[in-house]
Amino acid sequence: MKHFFLFGAILAEIIGALATRQSDGFSKFWPSCVAVVGVVGAYFLLSLSLKSGMPIGVAYGIWAALGITILTIIGAIFFEEPLSVIQIIGIIMIVGGVLALELGKTNIDTI
Repeated sequence: MKHFFLFGAILAEIIGALATRQSDGFSKFWPSCVAVVGVVGAYFLLSLSLKSGMPIGVAYGIWAALGITILTIIGAIFFEEPLSVIQIIGIIMIVGGVLALELGKTNIDTI
């Protein structure tokens, strides 16, 4: 269940961030409402993931990394935002770091 809440939080964050972009500095009513609900929903679902037993470092790392990665790809594809080789390498490093967090937690029990 903790992973379900976490991926819901990631989806809500993505929706909130995209709506923030469309809100034009919170000057458009409906995109602003969607942005606020998305961000509040993201934190609420993240808290449920933590309450369900997911370690905060892992949860926040996955949440942030997937949010950054997916939003960067959406920005490049749909909004024609530039994406350099250095940025792509950075995203790969972020995802690699989160994988290390996730895989490393299984070794804690053996130490």
